[in-house]
Amino acid sequence: MIALPTLFNIVLDLHADGVLVATLNRPAKRNALNAETVEELVMLFSAVPRSGVRSVVLAAEGDHFSAGLDLVEHHKADRSPAEFMHLCLRWHEAFNKMEYGGVPIIAALKGAVVGGGLELASSAHIRVADASTYFALPEGQRGLFTGGGATIRVAGLVGKARMIDMMLTGRVYKGQEAVDVGLAQYLVAGSSFETALALAQKAAQNLPLTNFAICSAISHMGNMSALDASYAEAVVAGVVNTQPAARERLDAFAKGTAARIRPGD
Repeated sequence: MIALPTLFNIVLDLHADGVLVATLNRPAKRNALNAETVEELVMLFSAVPRSGVRSVVLAAEGDHFSAGLDLVEHHKADRSPAEFMHLCLRWHEAFNKMEYGGVPIIAALKGAVVGGGLELASSAHIRVADASTYFALPEGQRGLFTGGGATIRVAGLVGKARMIDMMLTGRVYKGQEAVDVGLAQYLVAGSSFETALALAQKAAQNLPLTNFAICSAISHMGNMSALDASYAEAVVAGVVNTQPAARERLDAFAKGTAARIRPGD
């Protein structure tokens, strides 16, 4: 195990059950992602898989999850093409560590989840929206193009045609429609944080190796041909399904004492 880093723009709260609550803490900027925050995401999600953390709730201070790229910083920085390219690569570094790190990440969404904020949310494994949550990719109206993985992850969630529509027209999704197109898996009337925390606590009860496979192998297999993915799935199943820690759970199932799966659970 390794210690979690000390961060400035992200507040960390590690619970006794192994759930880490990581809260974006730039509410005055609608939690826009400046270069410093992106570096903190890289540091955090480099450490999480080796820290003993069993699941993560990604939350936000204030009324908004994230308004995306800090456009004020970007405008003042007047970056060269090469400089902005390297900044985008740091965004990819952070988000890849989230998606492929093997620790479940549940995003508690509210307010704006737009532009780079949607790219951040789409790097989580589960997204919980509340009544205030809205999703958009306004880059087209601002003379910009996505640079943090939306062409990969957001398009993977909603499809190419919907993503193009969002960028060309500024279309906003919210409520049940956002869930229906795949931007979130849960829509709650109350607090998205409370639901996200409950889901993280539930996921934390799984065996870490099983969670690692679920939260990394599935994404890797999605990048493979069907033939290669079939082979990789068999290899991962061979490792995970014979882990010694699973024997107690399998023994309970065989004896009929394991919890049953029922609708509504």
